[in-house]
Amino acid sequence: VQLVESGGGLVQAGGSLRLSCAASGNTFTIDAMGWYRQVHGNQRELVAGITSGDGSTNYADSVQGRFTISRDKAKNTMYLQMNSLKPEDTAVYYCYARRTIVTMMGPEEYDYWGQGTQVTVSS
Repeated sequence: VQLVESGGGLVQAGGSLRLSCAASGNTFTIDAMGWYRQVHGNQRELVAGITSGDGSTNYADSVQGRFTISRDKAKNTMYLQMNSLKPEDTAVYYCYARRTIVTMMGPEEYDYWGQGTQVTVSS
């Protein structure tokens, strides 16, 4: 599975951006996707996640109500709509996908990451 992010950039506080993550390869076994972000020197943190089955979503408390994660299965693309951006949202945003394959030994999970896209929010 290959993941390619796009849509990052520089925006003023209060503005909006939409990130996209295009998946290719063995996408039919992806069972969950999400967006993480990382500020230099800190750990990568989950921003939002979405499951492939029922499309259920979850968000970090810090972005609840401002960010919306969605997925277009036909296009194998995931999105993150970010509204009311704050300077503390500044980070590199990474697309994540998990594949689960059922084997004779049980389920095996594989994690995939995109290359990251910079989001900078100026005050």
